[in-house]
Amino acid sequence: MRIVGLTGGIACGKSAVSTAAASWGLRVIDMDEIARRVVCPGLPAYTDIVAAFGDGALLPSGELNRTEVGRIAFSDREKRRALNAATHRPMLMQLLAELAAALFGGEAAVLIDAPLLFETSLHWLCCTTLVVAVAEATQLERLRARDGFSAEEAEKRIAAQMPLAEKCARADAVIDNEGTRDELAARTATILDAAGAIAGGLPWWARLPRTRVLLLDPLLWLLLAALRLCGVEPLPHAGEATKS
Repeated sequence: MRIVGLTGGIACGKSAVSTAAASWGLRVIDMDEIARRVVCPGLPAYTDIVAAFGDGALLPSGELNRTEVGRIAFSDREKRRALNAATHRPMLMQLLAELAAALFGGEAAVLIDAPLLFETSLHWLCCTTLVVAVAEATQLERLRARDGFSAEEAEKRIAAQMPLAEKCARADAVIDNEGTRDELAARTATILDAAGAIAGGLPWWARLPRTRVLLLDPLLWLLLAALRLCGVEPLPHAGEATKS
């Protein structure tokens, strides 16, 4: 099973690429969605975040106000550390549970959509890494239009991330999103096909998960198999968890 990592700068169009990939039948593991799942009320990460941020981080429904938590964490280094400490381990466990479900469910490839692919070292799990990129002026314009930021706020948000040029330099391929949505889809299809993420291959039982390091492949297979045997399953999506 080929594991492809996708990242990009804020407002560069990463979500559009993962949406297109999903529409072609590629299984997408969205780390933003996993981040929402692990902070549902009653879970350990939720308890730890409320302890660190206080009741002011809650909505009237009792759910986390993720916008407020993000705003505080962005401006307060200690709060940001507390947030990361609360969420990193459960997010990693959920990612592994998703990979196990994909591998033993017969998937030929998966796409990990991760804003912090390189920053959190998740790229080591991926045999191919992709970055969605635009020019700096385009990124600033799209971010301001999308989130209603002032020019100063948008620049601060962009500056807080790993520089897009560094992500592009570390990636195996860069998807240029300066054109139309159709052009983006065409470029994405070409790159995913070249990475072997769209075409099929060996039957699932003959495939190891394909990572960046050959020796890591069998170790990851053993770990995913152990999780499967222990009955570790992905958490339901955040919306489903709220309804249940």
